[in-house]
Amino acid sequence: MSDFDETQDPHANDAAPYSGGDPYADYRSGDFPFTELVDLADRRLGAGVVAANDEFFAERENLLVRERAVFDPEHFGHKGKIMDGWETRRRRGADADNVFPAPEDHDWAIVRLGAPGVIRGIVVDTAHFRGNYPQRVSIQATAVEGSPSPADLADAKWEDLVPPTPVRGHAANGFRVDAERRYTHLRLCQHPDGGIARLRVHGEVVPDPEWLELLGTLDLISVLNGGSYEDASDKFYSSPTQIILPGTSRKMDDGWENRRRRVRGTNDWVRFRLAAQGAVRAVEIDTAYLKGNSAGWIALQGRNGETGEWFEIIPRTRLQPDTLHRFKLAAQAVVTHVRLDAFPDGGVARMRLHGTLTEQGASDLRARYAALGG
Repeated sequence: MSDFDETQDPHANDAAPYSGGDPYADYRSGDFPFTELVDLADRRLGAGVVAANDEFFAERENLLVRERAVFDPEHFGHKGKIMDGWETRRRRGADADNVFPAPEDHDWAIVRLGAPGVIRGIVVDTAHFRGNYPQRVSIQATAVEGSPSPADLADAKWEDLVPPTPVRGHAANGFRVDAERRYTHLRLCQHPDGGIARLRVHGEVVPDPEWLELLGTLDLISVLNGGSYEDASDKFYSSPTQIILPGTSRKMDDGWENRRRRVRGTNDWVRFRLAAQGAVRAVEIDTAYLKGNSAGWIALQGRNGETGEWFEIIPRTRLQPDTLHRFKLAAQAVVTHVRLDAFPDGGVARMRLHGTLTEQGASDLRARYAALGG
């Protein structure tokens, strides 16, 4: 968060005008530990920007584009400079004697989280908005089940996550969130106006336990069902969280790929936590688009509880590149955690653990859901 005092210099947070070359050369990045968590506003999870009061210069949908914002200094349209983000027009005052907007004036966009959950941190990225970023941002959140329309959300009870706070232009602005609540929607406000390139909302998915129980058999490790990545030996090329995203991978980097391992007798691994205790009956391991760099062999272990002993689910097994592999378990594996080992290194695109919640798992999930306001 910025420590900028606007009473001293109202332009202290500006970036220098673009002078050519790499537009990211002077970008102000940040080290935010919460970005290790899943992005609840990921389009691949079903997130969307459902409404905005103004998007005159650049469309609200750009906020959730997965790739980082691009900048083309020659890209202009009939409304002016075309930016890769959400940008509103300049606000004006009420009359000639009051040319600046009122202190309470602001623009807003409402984001539906793809996976409702507890928010641990938010990144408001103003990449390439050097002198036309908002002076401040604020963020509110609400929990409305079902598929509410923008009109329905207007009457929702919104809770403050980030009060109006100065941000820097052409920078990643991170905000830690401490609210122990489950949210479904966010409202991002620009004070009084301006442009934001990207929005990332990191946290922990909290699924609706009633829906999971209605489904019966489900993917117990899916992000949408509350599965989460805990740790990994290597995440050089991409996040292990991508292994448990919904759908099939679309290209080589849409999965987990590690660097080439050179130390004999070692291997790469990644550990996941299920939303609650489950009984696994079948496993899928997909190496889609990983043709020359898929894992050579894999093994899968599981444990029941934080201190449970690890046991074998799938022994060391050869993988084929760019192939979906299906494993039928001889007996169901009751687990809360799994560890996928890759020998000696290489990538995995997706993993699915098909099964059901146990009675204990369903009970624990209902209790957590209720405690978080569900």
